Amino acid sequence: MPTHTYKIDEVFGMARGIPENYVRREYVDNELEKTLHRNKHVVIYGGSKQGKTCLRKSCITEDSQIVVQCNNRWDLEDIHSAILKKSGFKITKSEKRSISGSQKITAKIRSGLLSGGSETTISGQKEVLEEGLELDPEDVNDVIDALDTISFSKKIVLEDFHYLPEDTQEDFSVALKAFHETSDLNFVIVGVWLEENKLIVKNGDLTGRVISVNADKWTSNDLEDVIKKGADLLDIEFDAKFKKELIKNCHDSVFIVQEACQEACLEENILDSSGPTTVVGTDLDANEIIAEIIDSQKARYESFIRNFSDGFQSTELEMYKWLLYPILTADSSELEEGLIYGDMRKKIESQHPEGTSLNPGNLTQSLQSTGSLQADLGIKPFILDYDKRNSKLSVVDRGFLIWSQTEDEASLLEYAGLDTQID
Repeated sequence: MPTHTYKIDEVFGMARGIPENYVRREYVDNELEKTLHRNKHVVIYGGSKQGKTCLRKSCITEDSQIVVQCNNRWDLEDIHSAILKKSGFKITKSEKRSISGSQKITAKIRSGLLSGGSETTISGQKEVLEEGLELDPEDVNDVIDALDTISFSKKIVLEDFHYLPEDTQEDFSVALKAFHETSDLNFVIVGVWLEENKLIVKNGDLTGRVISVNADKWTSNDLEDVIKKGADLLDIEFDAKFKKELIKNCHDSVFIVQEACQEACLEENILDSSGPTTVVGTDLDANEIIAEIIDSQKARYESFIRNFSDGFQSTELEMYKWLLYPILTADSSELEEGLIYGDMRKKIESQHPEGTSLNPGNLTQSLQSTGSLQADLGIKPFILDYDKRNSKLSVVDRGFLIWSQTEDEASLLEYAGLDTQID
């Protein structure tokens, strides 16, 4: 029996920090730890709720990093300003403008960050003021100079990078090369996508300067270890059949496994590890629990389909509505593999009013704007991601994948407004 009393929320379910039953995946954790010792930027990527942030927290100590949560309305200036704030600067707007016309900022170092301990104004544009300097927040060189002033050496983590507008992602991909070339600063970028070289696609100059770590994969053995470690901490056992069915039908989602185990424990009144050893799940149906977890997201998924189908604005071709057609009519294996552009195009042309006359460029543009539209609609977490390099659309929310397979196809098409347009 565990010597420490563990609460159910510390072990199973969604944890704010690292859950007590965190399982190291040697092929992921070791890869990240090895990569972090190299003088390169790191990208941690994978589907929604697949343990990316827990992986990062497990491998990087809290005092050796600063964490910036990205916002869907930020531009490059906002990213740089957020980094400076997290690094210990107090940022205020300046009345002066840079050569490019953008408004400068004044960055004050908080007392104690410099050896003198006084609050000093600093800048990277070499315009010396009485108390220091001003800087241009769009200029990566100014940001580097500012961080050099305080001998900053921590890793800079950008969480939820996928929420940034597409233009901002591209601008930062350019800035990232400068950070690598002219400083010793290292970034860790965390995002929801399945494309290994997403940042390199945005800026080819990052080749050799960025290493990507795929956090998406969870094998059956990994998931079994998650369940066993949690059970050991709570001094319980899970019924063998329950475990087998849960792992078989969770679509490799660690989130669903965590939620299902928590729900099973709550069903049997297990709130912590203080009770007698109990076998959990003997009279429970793992598939029913999975269905309940997915059903709790039903309204969000329906809303996603309705809003996504409307696109950014009303258009004659209604491309975002039709982009959903091959997704909503695909089977589970197709969605897990990802939908290839050519196959999607053929399927859409078979039903779209324009038929084969539909301009392929319209479909390509819609696919490439998938992330931007979801960010604009406030879809959190993202459900779809388009791999530009491999021309493949993927479902990155495994809950949506399961839900769409259990929902009636006619209802799915109705949510998208396609029910009256399909033969």
